[in-house]
Amino acid sequence: MDEKNKPKTSVEIEQPKIECLKERAQWSSQIDFLLACIGNAVGLGNIWRFPYLCYKNGGGACLIPYLIMLFCGGLPVMLLEIGLGQYMSRGGLKSWNICPLFQGIGIATFLMCFLSITYYIVILAWGLYYMYASVAMEIPWGSCFNTWNTYRCASSNEELQKRLCTSEGKYSSSISNGQTLENMSLINVTLHNSLINTTDTNCSTSNVTAVDPAVEFWENHVIQISDSIEDGGGIVSQLAVCLLVMWILVYFCVWRGVKWSGKVVYFTVTFPYVILLILLVRGATLPGAGNGIKYFLSPDFSRLQDAQVWIDGGTQVFFSAAIAIGAMISLGSYNDFHTDFYKHTMIVAGINSGTSFLSGFAVFSVLGFMAHEQNVDIDQVAESGPGLVFIVYPKAVTMMPLPQLWAILFFLMLFLIGIDSGFVMVESVVAHISDMFPRQLYKTKGRMILTAVLCFLWYTMGLSMVSRGGMYVFQLYDYYSASGVVLLWVCFWESIVIGWIFGSEKFNDAIEVMIGYRINKWFHICWKYLTPLVCTGIFAFQLIGFKPLKYNNEYEYPPWAQGFGLMLALVSMCCIPFYVVGKLLSLKGPIKERIKKAIVPKLTKDQISKKSRNKDGALLLQQIET
Repeated sequence: MDEKNKPKTSVEIEQPKIECLKERAQWSSQIDFLLACIGNAVGLGNIWRFPYLCYKNGGGACLIPYLIMLFCGGLPVMLLEIGLGQYMSRGGLKSWNICPLFQGIGIATFLMCFLSITYYIVILAWGLYYMYASVAMEIPWGSCFNTWNTYRCASSNEELQKRLCTSEGKYSSSISNGQTLENMSLINVTLHNSLINTTDTNCSTSNVTAVDPAVEFWENHVIQISDSIEDGGGIVSQLAVCLLVMWILVYFCVWRGVKWSGKVVYFTVTFPYVILLILLVRGATLPGAGNGIKYFLSPDFSRLQDAQVWIDGGTQVFFSAAIAIGAMISLGSYNDFHTDFYKHTMIVAGINSGTSFLSGFAVFSVLGFMAHEQNVDIDQVAESGPGLVFIVYPKAVTMMPLPQLWAILFFLMLFLIGIDSGFVMVESVVAHISDMFPRQLYKTKGRMILTAVLCFLWYTMGLSMVSRGGMYVFQLYDYYSASGVVLLWVCFWESIVIGWIFGSEKFNDAIEVMIGYRINKWFHICWKYLTPLVCTGIFAFQLIGFKPLKYNNEYEYPPWAQGFGLMLALVSMCCIPFYVVGKLLSLKGPIKERIKKAIVPKLTKDQISKKSRNKDGALLLQQIET
């Protein structure tokens, strides 16, 4: 048959350079891949976000929205991304050759991953410093007799009153609010010391609130927070060193590719579970632990009437699954073409959710003990985010025997859980770039140089977050760059492209080519209907309820900072529509013909089985009229 009369097909057959394909690395074993996916999915959010959301949103009752969102949204998208990466054998931008018109999704995930890793490693640097500080003979955040403490430092208002009241019945305010001993004159130090030894029960300090020593250690010594984002205040030297150490460790986790990092995860993924179980057993034996676990699990089904509970459940699922940032696509792309990733995805999702619940027991058993020791209700000590990890839990370990041991174990667990997700995100960015320049960057030397350049760039960017005004910068990145709105936007378009444009049935056929059997039709329904619907609903609620960022619910960012934050979100989101417009403008002909050309998949012959080619106009080589 001559070329003129040859029927057109719905795919464009690429002729790849064989030498490039052979040079692209693959996992040494399926266990390497499975552990890397678990390490990517299980992150800091499982420790500091899920337990608090579960407690806040009705305890055991919140499992209902969580599981519904998991099976309708998080799990289908995770399966889609891993399957897409394995099918296309490429990460990021190149993986979306399955529908070239929407390669902007690959650019969006690249930018999200690039921005996320910038601030994610900063968290690990904080934890590394806490681990270093835990080695001291006395836990430094357990007392008020340190150079960074202020006159308000006390475990309670009663303790503050006893220490600050003078014989005249008035509390002394000679040392200004927020001023640390590091900045005080010798006279004020003497005054401060005299006040410590002075007590008088007749005076009142009702207008002065005590600041816990754990809070002052965090704010005055670790991050040394300034008054505003406009006051940079200089770099905090110890954090800059910790950040450098973290980036060196991350570099040596990924420098030689997945065959190397696939061995690293054997320790970094498994050992945190040993520590978590030790902390859980220790927490469960503490007085008051039972009350904490009760608060964590007690169901309040009336909370299910609140739309925010469903929004929180959905957002947590998408966050904890580590989807929409391109990392799962990159991990899948290093698989052998016939790896049974379907079973692996089910295992990853199960372990990820199980870890969240296990962490909840470990965290709330300690919070229950803490509430018991202070004789307060647990809602006065329960927090999420950095406040839980760097203030509440460290304070709790000071109440235990051998506090140094438990502090070191806790922060070592955080370090190992976090570094997995960190170097997988680095691997994702490296894969994005390497697939663009395979001749140069598939080679070990080229990859090592690229990784070193990227790590140095990220370290330089991260220095802005370890300055005295760095916490404000950190929160901008955390709140905007990979926010729920951005994640949901990307997940929505991933589902639309696979479910409707490429076709969910065709994608099911592609999966059958790889693993040898057809997966459950539930995922076909999700990709086409349920996942886009879930993403749209949560996306709309988050837009309606959007509030500009505030630090600690008090400090309002200036307009330029809010604008910078919005730019961090929009720079990723705009990639998808802008790329669509640019792609269509680059083609010729009527708009309908341009769209038809732009959605033709670019596949290789190896990606299509003979069985699929011979089916009547329904699968991967579906024939269309000439």
